[in-house]
Amino acid sequence: MCLGIPGKIVSVSGEDPLYRMGKIDFGGIRKEISLAYVPEAEVGNYVIVHAGFAISVIDEQEANEVFQYLKEMEELQG
Repeated sequence: MCLGIPGKIVSVSGEDPLYRMGKIDFGGIRKEISLAYVPEAEVGNYVIVHAGFAISVIDEQEANEVFQYLKEMEELQG
């Protein structure tokens, strides 16, 4: 099973849609991620990221629900 992780776009670079990159914040960890699959994504949006690519834009409420599920999973393991 593959797992996509939500993150918030904090900056975007590149004009060509195929080469657009975003700096994505994953709760304090920031990574450069390709935005080629989500040309509509903008700074402030939340995206689901898998294997270095943002694969969909989601709203903040949905992102927070996923963060809560991940936190609960971590607590169950600990």
